Amino acid sequence: MKHYIGSANPMRAQFDARAGYAARHFAWSFEAGVATLTLNRPERKNPLTFDSYAELRDLFGALKYATDVKAVVVGGAGGNFCSGGDVHEIIGPLTRMSMPELLEFTRMTGDLIKAMRACPQPLIAAIDGVCAGAGAMMALACDMRLGTAAAQTAFLFTRVGLAGADMGACALLPRVIGQGRASELLFTGRAMNAQEGLAWGFFNALHDSTELLERAQALARQLAEGPSFAHGMTKTMLSQEWAMSIEQAIEAEAQAQAICMQTQDFRRAYEAFAAKKRPVFGGD
Repeated sequence: MKHYIGSANPMRAQFDARAGYAARHFAWSFEAGVATLTLNRPERKNPLTFDSYAELRDLFGALKYATDVKAVVVGGAGGNFCSGGDVHEIIGPLTRMSMPELLEFTRMTGDLIKAMRACPQPLIAAIDGVCAGAGAMMALACDMRLGTAAAQTAFLFTRVGLAGADMGACALLPRVIGQGRASELLFTGRAMNAQEGLAWGFFNALHDSTELLERAQALARQLAEGPSFAHGMTKTMLSQEWAMSIEQAIEAEAQAQAICMQTQDFRRAYEAFAAKKRPVFGGD
C-alpha cells in the first residue's frame, strides 16, 4: 500500500500539456486549450485501481499549475464511463487491510475529488453506459455532465456493504439533485437512468452516443475561448459559497469581481465591444 498512495512526482511546475502528458492509466490528448482524459480499460468497463486513483489525483492537482489547459473533458472508452473501483484489484485487497491502511485509502480517494474541485479549469464529464461507484463520484465532481440515453449512474456503495457517504457523496449529490433524491440513491444504491438524471439536474444535456464526445469537446472549446482566469474564479466561488451566508457571499463576490476587473481580459472585452468586434481572451 505504501507505493500506490505514496508521493509520486505530482508534475507541479513541470506539467506542460502541449508537450504531451504520458499517462499510464488513461488516455490523454490536448488540442487548442482543451484536454481530453479517457479512462481506458474498456474490457472491464474502465474500473479504477489503486495506481490509477493516485495518478488521477496527482494529475488534477497538477492542473492547478497548467495554464495552457483551459478546459478538460473526462470520458470513458468502449461505451462506458467507469464501473468504479476494480472488484478484484481494490475490493478484495481492502478486506484484508488494517484500519490505518483503510483510512489512508479512503483519504486518497477523497483527495481525487478535492483535486478535481480545486483545479481552476471547467471539467466536463461525457457519460455513456455504466457510471458507478467511484466513477459516479468523478462525474459528480465535474462542473458539467453530458450523457446519453444509455447512461446508468449508480452510487452503489451500500450494495457492497458500505455507507453511501463516500468521496464526498453526501455533500455533493444533494447540491446537484436535492436532498430527497440524493437520499434515495445513496440509501438504495439503485441506478439513476438518463432521463431521471436530466430531469433532476445531474445531466446538463443528453446526446446520441456517436456524438457525445464531440459535443463535450465543443462545449469545452467554447469555455476555453473564454476568460479562463475568470472561469477559475467562478469555479472557486461556486465551491466556496455553499459554506457562506448571503452577506459573506456577496462580499466575497465583490472582492472576486474586483480582482477580475484588474485582468487584461476585462480590458480586451471592453476594447472589443467599443470596436464592435468579438473579444479574443488571453487568460491574463
